[in-house]
Amino acid sequence: MIKKLLLLATVFAAPRAVSAAPSFDVAAAKARIEAVFDKNYPELDALYKDLHAHPELGFQETRTAALLAAKMRKLGFTVTEHVGKTGIVAIYKNGPGPVVLVRTELDALPVEEKTGLPYASKARQTTEDGTLSYVAHACGHDSHMAWWIGTAEALLAMKDRWHGTLMFVGQPAEEMISGAKAMLADGLFTRFPKPDYGFAAHVGPTAFGTVNVKQGVVTSASDTILITFRGVGAHGSMPDKSIDPIVEGAHFVTDVQAVISRQKDPQKFGVVTVGAFQAGTVPNIIPDHADLKLTLRSYDPDVRKQIVDDVITTANAVAAMAHAPAPEIKRPPAASPVVNDDALAAETAAVLKTALGADNVALEPDYKPGWTASEDYSDFVDAGMKKSVYFGIGGYDPKMIAEYKAEGKPLPVNHSPYFAPVPEPTIRTGVETLTLAVLSVAGTGATEN
Repeated sequence: MIKKLLLLATVFAAPRAVSAAPSFDVAAAKARIEAVFDKNYPELDALYKDLHAHPELGFQETRTAALLAAKMRKLGFTVTEHVGKTGIVAIYKNGPGPVVLVRTELDALPVEEKTGLPYASKARQTTEDGTLSYVAHACGHDSHMAWWIGTAEALLAMKDRWHGTLMFVGQPAEEMISGAKAMLADGLFTRFPKPDYGFAAHVGPTAFGTVNVKQGVVTSASDTILITFRGVGAHGSMPDKSIDPIVEGAHFVTDVQAVISRQKDPQKFGVVTVGAFQAGTVPNIIPDHADLKLTLRSYDPDVRKQIVDDVITTANAVAAMAHAPAPEIKRPPAASPVVNDDALAAETAAVLKTALGADNVALEPDYKPGWTASEDYSDFVDAGMKKSVYFGIGGYDPKMIAEYKAEGKPLPVNHSPYFAPVPEPTIRTGVETLTLAVLSVAGTGATEN
């Protein structure tokens, strides 16, 4: 999910009114969760390091999916594999009650890991465009999968404290903004129960042991635009005999920033980034095409439409100015913003504050900006899931954060080849967060809203 840098907010803003006190004994629940976690952590740690060392790209997560499916079957879940190509769905029924979805991502990124960890990835796979690339869990999905399994273990050990149906979803290809759509198209909410509640979480470069809960918009919309500028190739010494697509692309890279600086409302969030510009082979040949790849981010649907339309208008105008053919423009799958339910966010934050300490849990109101990164978990929410909360979980030692700050160095963030969350207590916090969230809606003391 970078294309995306997940910079988890740490502003402890004053939230809107929080719901009444939790309807179950949070301290007792936390004690049971920790007991189960402590017993199972050696296996979770081994799983995490195995996943970290053997990452797989989107829609290629065959080993990853098989490993998780086997573990869920062993726990007693009914598991269906190959949902949306490489996705998995694990169902556990425990009497009447709500259907609660808990989701993890399965995929990794085409990046070479440089953390120096003893279990660092050395894996390679072929990307969508046929390029052989190093692969790494530079976004943190290995942490997510470990706490997903740990949450399942905790809930089954505590099945006397909740009722309903668990729907654990292992989603492929989140980094490609394609996996959720693929699972939905393959009948995720028709072959299986449609969830009443949904929970997911993402690790980020904030202090471990902390949780961010956001009301309203959590992540930005993500739109990818692929542009091929066409020209006429020629000898590098005879530019007048060419229509130079590199010049077209260079004009575009400069001009397109005016979409943000001069056309978009400055009070509203929007980003246009040219992430790739590929053209030519040698110094003395003017090529006949240039390929550019862009990512656009926004919160507001009107801003989203405006910047997409204006980027396309700019590309066509640049080509016309160069007397070149109209550019080829493609728009791969996109993602809308993830939006948390305000009331459920407040209720789960209250539970987490009781369990983890008020100083370790931030509840941000819906009028605060969301995270600028994007996530296709929004497709599940948009498909009719009644209520959902997406959490941010810290993964770095606070001492490390302080050292980087003192030295004036930027922290390695998600998608950096140096991104390396501390497994424990990061995984513990993920397990506690997701387990308590499920108990808050399906626990024997919880009530329907």
